[in-house]
Amino acid sequence: MPDPLSALTDLVAGGGVAVLSGAGLSTESGIPDYRGPTGAARKFAPMTYQTFTRDAAARRRYWARSHVGWQVMDRAEPNAGHQAVAALQRAGLVSAILTQNVDGLHQAAGARNVVELHGSIDRVVCLGCGQTTTRTELAARLRAANPGFAALVLGVNPDGDVDLDDAAVEAFRPVDCLRCRAGLLKPDVVFFGESVPVERVDHCFAAVADARALLVLGSSLTVMSGRRFVLRAAKLGIPVAIVNQGETRGDPYAAVKVDAPLGTVLPALSRALTLAQSGSGNSP
Repeated sequence: MPDPLSALTDLVAGGGVAVLSGAGLSTESGIPDYRGPTGAARKFAPMTYQTFTRDAAARRRYWARSHVGWQVMDRAEPNAGHQAVAALQRAGLVSAILTQNVDGLHQAAGARNVVELHGSIDRVVCLGCGQTTTRTELAARLRAANPGFAALVLGVNPDGDVDLDDAAVEAFRPVDCLRCRAGLLKPDVVFFGESVPVERVDHCFAAVADARALLVLGSSLTVMSGRRFVLRAAKLGIPVAIVNQGETRGDPYAAVKVDAPLGTVLPALSRALTLAQSGSGNSP
């Protein structure tokens, strides 16, 4: 049986690779995932769109937790896996980067034209008037509205929030939109129970259809949001490669599966392909 890393290298060497990344790619940057090795310790279920918009107490709790958690996300730096993906893109081997992550670490590593399927945690949108502002601006407003706020962090969750003691957040004051003065502010991310914009999904389908191969990185593909692109690739006869720790729901469709840490596999893949390009006289 061929070595999985060698098979992966051979597949990516042909170029035209669309990358689909999930939370597992960012765990080595200190951001836990939902279902992988770091996800088991989560205490609370993630916020849903319906709860956020209908329940003022839940919304206050969310913003208190997210206000503290944003500091963790803002300090996170791209890891070796993100750097390797950016290097493969610079080498002309990656044709598209589609990410389910909201942390912006692909871009921080130097990747270009990243499609953020679920949005970005560093933006905030008003559900009333639609105005978009930066998370940095909101953080300053929340600090001003909650002077001296401090709470014991009980755990860090995916997507930029943390577990806090409920008693510590009772007095936390969220803020509303500065422009319309009444609209609810929400991170510009797709919550559970909320749909990804159709045009964004169509763009990702087109990128997969145009690719020679689909490379899935750090996603269990448990939910249809990411798995649909694997299903589309399989339907079109486009080979699928998966690098993930543990099983995924895309494994039956994978031509190549590497079960290992991305921070080890991706730099090795990038080095091997960069050396191959240098040896053939091509500039990476």
